[in-house]
Amino acid sequence: MKTALIQEPMSVLAVLLGVLGLLFLAERHPVLQRFFRVVPLLVFVYFVPTLLSNLGIIPLQSELYRFVSKYLLPASLVLLVLSVDLPAIARLGRNAVAVFLAGTVGIILGGPLAYLALGWLVPAELGEQAWKGLAALSGSWIGGSANFVAIGQSVGALDSTLSMMVVVDVGVSNIWTAVLLSFAGREQKMDARLGADRRTLDAVRLEVERLQAESSRPASLADLLWMLAIAFGVTLACTALAAKLPNLGSVVTGFTWVVLLVTTAGVLLSFTPARRLEGAGASRMGSVFLYLLITTIGAQAEFRRLLDAPALVAVGMLWMSLHAALILGARRLLRAPIFFAAVGSQANVGGTASASVVAAAFHPALAPVGVLLAVLGYVLGTYGGLLSAAMLEQVHRLLH
Repeated sequence: MKTALIQEPMSVLAVLLGVLGLLFLAERHPVLQRFFRVVPLLVFVYFVPTLLSNLGIIPLQSELYRFVSKYLLPASLVLLVLSVDLPAIARLGRNAVAVFLAGTVGIILGGPLAYLALGWLVPAELGEQAWKGLAALSGSWIGGSANFVAIGQSVGALDSTLSMMVVVDVGVSNIWTAVLLSFAGREQKMDARLGADRRTLDAVRLEVERLQAESSRPASLADLLWMLAIAFGVTLACTALAAKLPNLGSVVTGFTWVVLLVTTAGVLLSFTPARRLEGAGASRMGSVFLYLLITTIGAQAEFRRLLDAPALVAVGMLWMSLHAALILGARRLLRAPIFFAAVGSQANVGGTASASVVAAAFHPALAPVGVLLAVLGYVLGTYGGLLSAAMLEQVHRLLH
C-alpha cells in the first residue's frame, strides 16, 4: 500500500478539521448555498476525506481514526441525547408521537422486508457486509449519523461498506425529503380534505415559542468544561462497564454495550439539571465530535466499493416506500395534520437539522418540534437499529 503524504495523527487531525472548516464556510457562501441545498454538505464531509485518502494525501488507516471511533462517538451520543425533553414531546399530543413512532416501525420492519424482496439483486461478493450495511442504514433512518456509525460498528460493518451506504442514504432520503417539503405548500388543503384537527398544532406553536425564548443563552467557560467532563466521563464509565458485560449473539457485543449504555445515561441525565447545558450548545458540541467522526469514516473508505451501491439503492427505495406507506397510513387513521407526518418522517430519516428545516417550512416557530422529535429519534435509533439489524441478519441467512 502506498505511504500517505501525511501520516502523523495530529497532522491528519489538522487536515480533517481544515476540511470541515472550509466546507462549512463554503456552505455559507451566497452563491454556493443553492448548490448545497441540492447536494447536502454531509456528502462532502464523507467523500472529501475519501478523496484525500485514496489520492494518498492522508492514510487509509490511522491511530487517530481508532481514537475518534472509540471515544468521540460515545461522547457525541451523550451530548446529543442530553437535550431530549420527553415531557415536552408528550405535550406535542399523542398524534405527533404516534405518527412519528409509526414511521420508526416502518424503518425497523421495512429494511428486512425490502431486503427479503430484493436481496437477490445484491452482489454475492458483498457477503455479510450487505446486511451489516443495511443495519447501519436503519440506525441512520431512525436516528441519525451517530446511530448510523454506532450500529455499523456494532455489527462489524467495514468502513468501506459504511461509505457505500452513504450513497444509498443520501440518494434515497433526499428524494423523500423533497416530497415532504412539497407538503408544506398544500397542508391546509390536505388537512381539510382529511378533516384533521389542527388545534393541537397551534398549541404546540405557542409552547415552542415560549421554550425557545427561555432556554437559549451564551455558553460560558464553565458550560464548555462541564460538557466535556460529562461527555468523556460518561463515555469512560460506560466503556469500563461494557467490558464486564457478556456478548448477546452477534449484534449486542462489547461496543454495542457502550452505545446502549451511553444512550441510556444521556436519557437519564436529561431529567437532571445537566440538560440545561443544551441551552448553551451541548448538541452543537456533540455535532463537532460527530462531524469529525464522519470525516474519519470517509477517510477509511475506498472508491471501488461504491460500484456495489446500485443494488442497495433499489433496496433502499423499496424500504423508504414502505416507511412512507406506514407513516401516511397512520396519519390518515388518526386524522392527524400532515405536519406531524412530514416532520415525524424527516425526524426519523434525516435527523435534527433536516427535521427542523421541514418543520420550519410549515412555520418558522415550529422548527424546534422537528428537533425534539429528531432527538427522540437519536434515542430510538440505537435500540430500533439493533432490532432491525437482528432481523436483517436472519433475512440474510434465509437468502443464503
